[in-house]
Amino acid sequence: MKFFLSLLLLFLFSQNQQAQSWLITQEDWGGTDSLDSSLEHEISYITIHHGGEMFPDDKNTVTYLQNLQKWSRSDRKWNDIPYHYVIARDGKIYEGRPLNYRGDTNTTYDPTGHALVVLLGNFEEQEVKAEQIESLKTVTAYLAKQESVPAEKIQTHKDYAETLCPGKKLTGYLNTRDWNSFLNGLD
Repeated sequence: MKFFLSLLLLFLFSQNQQAQSWLITQEDWGGTDSLDSSLEHEISYITIHHGGEMFPDDKNTVTYLQNLQKWSRSDRKWNDIPYHYVIARDGKIYEGRPLNYRGDTNTTYDPTGHALVVLLGNFEEQEVKAEQIESLKTVTAYLAKQESVPAEKIQTHKDYAETLCPGKKLTGYLNTRDWNSFLNGLD
């Protein structure tokens, strides 16, 4: 019996490690750990955002994240950067604040229970890149499975607050047959 339990645990551990092989951890990009455990929560929703500022393809994402973390902590007095996952213009996926800590927002909704995923760029003006869409699918599928989030609880920032986020160009994609087929395949 112990042998089978050991095999099961090994399998589950390897599945979890495989699932996140795409992730650039906070440690990898030079971020520092979140410290305030009073913000702990459990995920029930996945909420999609855009960065809201123009993000040129040649802008250094690592430097941006390090500066965002400093600004979030010093100016905003937040625990960490507001988002759990950050998708760069080249499609690379960066870890933001730990998933078990509630995110932050400049708008009026309560992000408790929400996994916050941001795509860098201003999608009122910039086009969403195909690499970002593929990475959004990767993160969303992972979170939906890992946290048992049903498709109907995968929404955008503007579904919860009066905002343009995630921008008309990303919103346009999220209303396509491709995205809806992807969501239907999650259940």
